[in-house]
Amino acid sequence: MSTASTNSLISPIIPAFEHVPPLQSGDRLTRDEFERRYRAMPRNTKAELVEGIVYIMTPPVSADGHGVPHFEFITWLGAYRWSTPGTQGGDNASVRLDAKNEPQPDVYLRVLPSHGGQSRTSDDKFIEGAPELVTEIAASSVSYDLHEKLEVYRRNGVQEYIVWRTWERAIDWFKLVDGKFVRQMPGADGILRSAAFPGLWLEVNAMLNGDQARVESVLRQGLASPEHQLFVQRLADQAREK
Repeated sequence: MSTASTNSLISPIIPAFEHVPPLQSGDRLTRDEFERRYRAMPRNTKAELVEGIVYIMTPPVSADGHGVPHFEFITWLGAYRWSTPGTQGGDNASVRLDAKNEPQPDVYLRVLPSHGGQSRTSDDKFIEGAPELVTEIAASSVSYDLHEKLEVYRRNGVQEYIVWRTWERAIDWFKLVDGKFVRQMPGADGILRSAAFPGLWLEVNAMLNGDQARVESVLRQGLASPEHQLFVQRLADQAREK
């Protein structure tokens, strides 16, 4: 009676494991290959695909350089979202923009598809298409947030893009006008007002100086404005029409 080899006994029972190469900064990949490799990376990995190039953001990050400004933006946008049914915010979620771009913005705010928003939610729960508003924390004006990513967001139809340059103590707010990002300037009162999200108001100096009480007060004024109430009504009407 013949005996089977060890390999012939094991191979039908234990499948061969697929070797997935790790993501590395500078890799040039398709979006599908980027996602395949990203899923195989350790859980604490944060990576983006921008213009077909992989960027891996590695810890640690400083409090003043990233952590605190990030939290302040989340708090500000979160307060607006709670008062504006039909909107949704998120932190560090991958966004499928096009075949060569899947960034992971620090914070985003979007109108839900059910309320007339321009982005979609895929069957596997990813955002596809551009959120209406994206914010990033950048070290300075030389960061790719203000160059490659700015161009990607512009081309894919992000309506407003906000970048906090922490080393330079500046906040840039861009609005999409006729296919171009135009830098917005505060009014005489020092307040920037969102066009994509009426009532989302920000006093830049208060945010930069850590004056949370003033940031909250200005936002509350925006939320009490007629423009915000009309926006909330418009979102509700859009949902009823779906």
